[in-house]
Amino acid sequence: MGIYFFYGDEDYLIDEELKKYRDKLDSSFSAMNYTVYDNPNYPDFIAILRTQPMMFGKLMVVINCEKILTSSYEDNQIKEISNALEDNTENLDVFFVAKYPRNEGKKPDSRKKIFKTISKYNTKEFPTIKTYKTAELTAWINKEAKKHKIIIDNDAIQIMIEQIGNNLREFSVEIEKLSLLAYPETKITTKMVNQICISNQDLFNFTDYIMKGEKGKALTELKRLLDKKHPLEILAATQTMLRKWILIKLKSSNLPSSEISKLVGQHEFVIKQTMQKLKNTQLKDLVHLKETLTDAEYKIKSGQSIDIILEVENAIIR
Repeated sequence: MGIYFFYGDEDYLIDEELKKYRDKLDSSFSAMNYTVYDNPNYPDFIAILRTQPMMFGKLMVVINCEKILTSSYEDNQIKEISNALEDNTENLDVFFVAKYPRNEGKKPDSRKKIFKTISKYNTKEFPTIKTYKTAELTAWINKEAKKHKIIIDNDAIQIMIEQIGNNLREFSVEIEKLSLLAYPETKITTKMVNQICISNQDLFNFTDYIMKGEKGKALTELKRLLDKKHPLEILAATQTMLRKWILIKLKSSNLPSSEISKLVGQHEFVIKQTMQKLKNTQLKDLVHLKETLTDAEYKIKSGQSIDIILEVENAIIR
């Protein structure tokens, strides 16, 4: 029966699993055989489940259901949903998808009747790989590297884990870039990783110069980063890092580094290093810098700024 239920806080793995099924659809009718719904209300929910496919082969329906799973349905409504699922036609595949914030440990409430109804079918959880499970992360990276027909040195993998943490989507992007950098060679070294990946130290130097008012050094560091990344990628990476730093500063007074590691999604070793580096950094300065870079990012993405690099430079010297 074509009913599936995917949930978890590793959205990349959920998206990859959905892609496997979508790739099996008839590409000639891609606009007609794939539809996504976001938490439809009850009448629409029932109508979707009873959708009859047309003459274009199998229909794939994805229902983002985070809110549905928190709803309290009447017994007669649960019965109607259950009947609709049982009557599912063989040409209609329904995928219930619930994505939760990374590293927060959230899961659907298994006591809810709607959860019990949906989870009777093909259910699979996609949790994030914990940052301390380096062997598991290493195995996943090696598996992903094989897709691109490359081999990554163990030392290079450890550097990637220290820099990226447990973000599989980011690992996938960097692995693809490394495969292009190495071509026609197939072996990835630590030198290649350092050449293409922005390290935590790179970002720390960049932001530290800004907060110290050393604008010239900050601009020099920016130019060095631009050799590796597009300006928007640098902004995104810096924003991500600043969010983590702010959280670390907020929690460092009442939580051990092991717990902060789980919240932030970085290896505990990196957390301890960051806490030491941020010892003399004020929380308000981190917040102000994040606001400034957010404003620059908004202007770039909204088309208010024509010169992207100049906008980033202005944000630095502001």
